[in-house]
Amino acid sequence: MRSPTLLLLFALTGCASMEAPAGGFIAADAATVPVLGRGIGDTVYSAATGKDCSIVRLDAGKTYCRKIGPPPAAPPFCTRTLGTIDCWKNPKGLNGPPRHGVADGPSTLTPAQEANRTARWPPL
Repeated sequence: MRSPTLLLLFALTGCASMEAPAGGFIAADAATVPVLGRGIGDTVYSAATGKDCSIVRLDAGKTYCRKIGPPPAAPPFCTRTLGTIDCWKNPKGLNGPPRHGVADGPSTLTPAQEANRTARWPPL
């Protein structure tokens, strides 16, 4: 549904006393949407509040500002057995020492990844 976006663009044309600056603003605003994923007003609002806000999100049926969700859940611990792979949510419940997993890797975000996930927009 593009009507709210079009109505906003038409409303902005009446704000200028001369048509040339309004046309230039609309062109610049339209150019920032594919580049930044938000209009000029959204960029200013996002920079002032530190939230990731965009009219493009509204057009997609989402909220105006992105909410920071919970961190991702830890992946299950999987080991290879005869002919199959078994997975457990709690590897400490296994009998004996934990074996090597099928995909050994980090099970949580690093502090740098968590800081990036919850950072202000735009990143300063």
